[in-house]
Amino acid sequence: MKPSAFIASSFKGKPQAGALTLSKKMQVEIKRFIGRAYSPAKVRYWTDGTRTAWILSEIGKTKPITTGYVVAKGKIERVQVLIYRESHGWEVRQPFFTRQFSGAGLDHKAKLSKRIDNISGATLSVTALTKMAKLALYLERQRVGS
Repeated sequence: MKPSAFIASSFKGKPQAGALTLSKKMQVEIKRFIGRAYSPAKVRYWTDGTRTAWILSEIGKTKPITTGYVVAKGKIERVQVLIYRESHGWEVRQPFFTRQFSGAGLDHKAKLSKRIDNISGATLSVTALTKMAKLALYLERQRVGS
């Protein structure tokens, strides 16, 4: 799915686009739960005021996985793998896997509030999507200022 199609399918009407600049303090916090600073320093998002969509990328084993996350009321509402470039672990694209993230929030220890089951042979892809889910929730908290 193209990122533009993900955005269009995530909102009724046209959402407002924005960008969140990652400060040094934010990068330190991000590194705590994804293991590294996140690049780029500015992250785009789309919102209708109640829901926000984030398109994020993370390396699976060797190549980036681009995934869309919709966050509402501090919880993940939808996850869609948009571009999968790895040769293994493609199962993370399937709804049976991505549905696990629905309703997950971020606890005070920067962990997901729901357990995400692994897929044999796709551990690094599962880890990448889980890191991005935490990042989407964190970025949403920063965007709304809570």
